[in-house]
Amino acid sequence: MAGQLDRDAVAAIRDEPVDHRFKGMPDLPPGTTIGDLVTERRELATGGFVLPLMTLDAGALEHNLATFAGWCAAHGLAHAPHGKTTMAPQLFARQFDHGAWGQTCANLSQLRVYRAFGVDQVLLANQLVDPAGLAWLGRELDRDPSFGFRCWVDSVRGVELMTEGLRGTRRPVDVLVEQGVPGGRTGVRDLAEGVAVAEAVAASPALRLVGVGGYEGPVTHDTTAEALGRVHAWLDGLRTLTGELAGRGHFDGVAEVIVTAGGSAYFDQVAQVFAGPWPGGLPVLPVVRSGAYVTHDAGTYRRQSPLGESPRISDAAPLRPAVRIWAEVTSAPEPGLALLTAGRRDVPFDSDLPNPEVVRRRGATTEEPLTATVFKVNDQHAYVRHDSLAVGDRVGLGISHPCTAFDKWTLIPVVDDGMVVDLVRTYF
Repeated sequence: MAGQLDRDAVAAIRDEPVDHRFKGMPDLPPGTTIGDLVTERRELATGGFVLPLMTLDAGALEHNLATFAGWCAAHGLAHAPHGKTTMAPQLFARQFDHGAWGQTCANLSQLRVYRAFGVDQVLLANQLVDPAGLAWLGRELDRDPSFGFRCWVDSVRGVELMTEGLRGTRRPVDVLVEQGVPGGRTGVRDLAEGVAVAEAVAASPALRLVGVGGYEGPVTHDTTAEALGRVHAWLDGLRTLTGELAGRGHFDGVAEVIVTAGGSAYFDQVAQVFAGPWPGGLPVLPVVRSGAYVTHDAGTYRRQSPLGESPRISDAAPLRPAVRIWAEVTSAPEPGLALLTAGRRDVPFDSDLPNPEVVRRRGATTEEPLTATVFKVNDQHAYVRHDSLAVGDRVGLGISHPCTAFDKWTLIPVVDDGMVVDLVRTYF
């Protein structure tokens, strides 16, 4: 069953005025709203939008949403996309339209945005021990009996702190034992530690154990056969931990045991390991949490995704990059060097530098392919090696790692055949 959110709250986003808070937007009459600007259906190139500007391709966006939803359904996987990728309730709504079971978040501030827009099923993929955060969570759970919330636990101490912070909450908080990676980030490091955490949960009046989860990303960043084997082994460990806890009675009475993993790079491995019956008829709900799939990219996920440029699976169409960031050549001070009006404040640079894909020459009505390389970024400039650019040219950049692209933009045009057909609001 698909999750839900407050559709009226999402629709009300269009009532927000477009003003100086939103970079890249046209100069508009006071009071012009997001909805007004969408209704105008302006051309991106001639409609007064200023650069730099991040855009989303409408066709690629819908393709990715439909493709991944269909693949999950075909493999019996529920999907709780990591909404931190976009922090865009309008995109959450479209994910729910395509059957998403819930949304995943990483911290309490993100959770509060989700709840402001009525998201009803949430996985918090961390252990929550902040006293103020726990107090807020307790009040929110008491306020809304339909709010389905689960978070990770990975230590006995964490269980103790959660129990203390949730004192007085009328219903227990559902938690999953998190499995980690030795030398990696959060999560228990071995089976014995996982059992100890589960036993601490069983003794807590404030918590209820409902599953096991983790993130396979720290295992590797490669897609060689050896690397994929290590991901598979880690997922087998998650399955073993689930069976061990079930054998000890920790899931007795739980109607739906959540077992969850899967970012946007190894969801094919998750499907392989989670497929098939679970021991003793355990009622497992397998959940993947892929978030970056929604826009894909021209770098990290193009290389790593099972549906990237070298697909590892053949039962779905490859995903398509949906993000482009436009910048202008502001200077060409030396032969072969151009400076663009987009830098660290505008483009992701933590994984790969942006990739110049197309150029629109001053006065031209069409785009043409571009061969060039971004080799450095400052706060507001990108340095490009090229053999054809001139001051005033507009360059369309493909990006790597959408999670660190969306957080730089608060209002993003959605473009279809050169026309702005929607505007996506983010809440970072």
